[in-house]
Amino acid sequence: MTINRRDLALSTLAVSALALSTPALAASADEDAVAKKVEAFRLAQIAADPKALGALCWDALSYSHSSGKVEDKATFIANATDGKSKFLSIEYKDPTIKVVGPAAIVRFHWIAEQEMAADGKKLPTNLHILMNWLKQGDDWKLLSRAATKL
Repeated sequence: MTINRRDLALSTLAVSALALSTPALAASADEDAVAKKVEAFRLAQIAADPKALGALCWDALSYSHSSGKVEDKATFIANATDGKSKFLSIEYKDPTIKVVGPAAIVRFHWIAEQEMAADGKKLPTNLHILMNWLKQGDDWKLLSRAATKL
């Protein structure tokens, strides 16, 4: 079997193209995986599901509200599922996801409405959210979240 220069050049070009495209494919796969986790988090917030929220968050979670209040994982989950209010809707508009190594930076416009259990009063919220997700093995978990009122 003989290999000529043309065949060698074409095979080298093909291997180089594959090597260059692999990080882009990996970033895209990671972005898709993070997007799925972000959506699972949104649904867990609406459902006020402590088990689902717990599974999506790092133990070292830092969860910051637009009021400036900062909660750890246990406090966030307890307050998010205490029944004092319920979300009628939560929309994550215009999300962006940027994967940087084992971290993902997620930003979106939060539009929500919740109902207070005590008096039935409905409260709309309009926020900008920054989430930082960290990869552990093949799994992504929320490490921090910050909110700013709009």
